[in-house]
Amino acid sequence: MKDFFFENLCQMLRINKDKFKYQSCLLFYNKKISYFELYQQVIRLAQGLKNLGIKKQDKVAIFLGNCPEFVISYFAIISLGAIAVPINNMLKEEELDFILRHSEAKILISSVLYIEILKKATLKNPFLKYIILTDAVLPDVLNFYEIIEHTLPLEEKAEIYPDDVCSFLYTSGTTGEPKAVMLSHRNFLSNVRSCILAIHPTAKDNFICLLPMFHSFAFTVCILIPLSVGASVTIIDHIRPFRKVIRNVIKKKVTIFVAIPSIYNVLAHIHIPLAFRERVLKMIGSVRLCISGAAALPVEVLKAFEEKFKIILLEGYGLTEASPVVSLDPLKGIRKPGSVGLPLEDIEVKVVDEQGQKLKVDEVGELLVKGPNVMKGYFKDEIATQNTIKDGWLYTGDLARIDKDGYIYIVDRKKDMINVRGLNVYPAEIEKVLARHPKIKECAVIGIKDRFKGEVPKAFVVLKENETFTQKEIIDYLRQHLALFKIPKYVEFRDDLPKTATGKVAKKLLR
Repeated sequence: MKDFFFENLCQMLRINKDKFKYQSCLLFYNKKISYFELYQQVIRLAQGLKNLGIKKQDKVAIFLGNCPEFVISYFAIISLGAIAVPINNMLKEEELDFILRHSEAKILISSVLYIEILKKATLKNPFLKYIILTDAVLPDVLNFYEIIEHTLPLEEKAEIYPDDVCSFLYTSGTTGEPKAVMLSHRNFLSNVRSCILAIHPTAKDNFICLLPMFHSFAFTVCILIPLSVGASVTIIDHIRPFRKVIRNVIKKKVTIFVAIPSIYNVLAHIHIPLAFRERVLKMIGSVRLCISGAAALPVEVLKAFEEKFKIILLEGYGLTEASPVVSLDPLKGIRKPGSVGLPLEDIEVKVVDEQGQKLKVDEVGELLVKGPNVMKGYFKDEIATQNTIKDGWLYTGDLARIDKDGYIYIVDRKKDMINVRGLNVYPAEIEKVLARHPKIKECAVIGIKDRFKGEVPKAFVVLKENETFTQKEIIDYLRQHLALFKIPKYVEFRDDLPKTATGKVAKKLLR
């Protein structure tokens, strides 16, 4: 793409506010924000953050659901050369507190919806100086729109280089503590460019953003890609009731629908009376392309969805450490059900054995990724960085095979991870909280298949002698410390847990 010459994400927005000045950029309920309006709000908020002391490489956290203020905040932060830290808004105070402390965030931008969690999480934080709320005026906190309304636009532009870190994206860790993936402007822009070459979006497109913006898949595919080409983004804050999503698709003429497999599973099996089928297809006729990511898409769901709606559904694969998209089914050409497509342009992949030796066609091993989209590393964790990136290759932790045509097939995971509706949940994180309870002797958590969520956690618990504990009590206890999507759907009590020869819990036997 000869015209894709952005050096950083801020320059992208600055150029496009002139190129697509009055074109709709963000659509949210009945609100329309043009490219020019978005830029004006971004540079005013940026100046407001600068007035509060934010400078290059400082961290500012965003704890919001899907809304225009999320996008405004993100670009305002990085316009100063600072680092945006989007945080999963489903987390509880302990989890939020850890990320705020670990990232050393100086400002937190959030909503009054989370005020009780904010109070507890930020009570004794030595780094946090200010809280900004997007939707309330309260004592001891600042108001988002008051800052914008009473601040002059940012005049002095920060020096921002392609390899400057612009975002920390937190992923659940195998040790139970999240790791901060450091992504640069180059990481994001290279991935955006590669995706554009694969799906060919234009300024006439309207992407739907119903996946959470804090997630790398949603942010790159549903926000950065459309903003880079002058397209519109229809923002959905809640997917329930789902008819609201469908109404937005119809009313706002969405052309590119991005979701996770569980949503396509629901759509594929939803009953549409034969008499109304033609009318329904006509109503959603603006949609030209659907994309699935963040989890494996069952072949039967792919076939059922395409047969019902007559819309192309492309499956992709990625991970946060790769900004995140690695591969995608080709828009034109052969699509192989069961595969996650071909690597995007500028991205290399290979499969290796335990010794790091490249394997032959169709042999199963760990998938490695190389390219300008690969992260700079994990913040404050050099050892984890060295274990994950070796000689420029990102070790994904996923077992895969590559066929003779270069198509990638994800076979399994090396990592002990559960994928709940596209969100990574590590058993160690749940086990750590369970093990703290005085009634529990030992525990283990595994993932089991679920028709609607893909996978859900199941906990195995051994109680201490003479102790009693119900499943409801355990779940109520976990709800106090973990986000709801991490809570086990099932709890099974055991007298003991199977062990390996080295004394570790034999999770294969539990499965």
